[in-house]
Amino acid sequence: MKILYISRNKSDYLQDILYTGLVKVLGISNVIDIPWNNKFHLNFKKYPRNMGLCRNTILSSLFSRFRAKDFSLVIVASCHPDTLKSYRGLAHKIPKSVPVVFVDGGDWEEVTGDLDRVGGRELYEEVMSIRPFDYIFKREYIIGKSYEKNVHPLPFAFNFDRMPPLTGGFKYDVAFWAVESHPIRTEALDLIENEFDCKENGTVRNQVMKKYKRKGAFYLQELASCRVSLNFRGAGWDTLRYWEVPALGGFMISQKPGIVINNNFEDKKDIVYCKDDLSDLLDLCEYYLNHDAEREAIARSALDKMKSYHTDAHRGEEVLHVCGF
Repeated sequence: MKILYISRNKSDYLQDILYTGLVKVLGISNVIDIPWNNKFHLNFKKYPRNMGLCRNTILSSLFSRFRAKDFSLVIVASCHPDTLKSYRGLAHKIPKSVPVVFVDGGDWEEVTGDLDRVGGRELYEEVMSIRPFDYIFKREYIIGKSYEKNVHPLPFAFNFDRMPPLTGGFKYDVAFWAVESHPIRTEALDLIENEFDCKENGTVRNQVMKKYKRKGAFYLQELASCRVSLNFRGAGWDTLRYWEVPALGGFMISQKPGIVINNNFEDKKDIVYCKDDLSDLLDLCEYYLNHDAEREAIARSALDKMKSYHTDAHRGEEVLHVCGF
């Protein structure tokens, strides 16, 4: 089968993760990106903005564009006006027999909610009048919320091709390096800022993303150096950190996500969930700092689950399965 993959030529995490996953499942010649996305084929961005990179695919991706004629599936891969404009120009040419997928990787819980933030609501309504979507995949698929029958959950994952060399050994006890994009992050930082080694390792209030000291592969290496990593929701429930820590073989204490995640991590088995009011956060950090064997067993179990259910290839397989392929 061949997929027409309509993407935005900007970093878009779910779009990028799904692209590499589909390429791993079907091969680069069977996933045709329109417009040609240089970030999928040229390595000039640091992690996480290179998550969609497929190395050594420039010639094969260009060559396959001229050979591909008939597609089994069309995917509109991001909730952004740029992507919808590209789709609008092609929508009337897509045969009714070819399913069309829309991927909403935005932070809002409503389908296409991000369009109210960036603009493009009228554009969405226009393309829906031309050719509505057969399947919609939603990152922020809220537990208990009612969605249309054609809407399915699709959270982030991890592309193990982006795994940097890890030297092993711990440098930090408890860490949470993040901007305060949700009040719970501020509450958490208030609680832990003066505890453990948090202040020394940079787990402090008022961080600004563009001033992060830890970026790219170095960020992942540093994250792997934490005995206890913390995770709390940002603008959306789904965070990259929720998948990075277990992929790195790390131990994580997290707020329990309020979105549907199939084969999610289990409390005290693959992860440790703190209470929603954070009343047990300090005690949990203290306990697992002093119980190495339990902490490391949970981290190993999480890594096993990542490799079994939560890679980019798994997300590609999920989409294909739901669409009947």
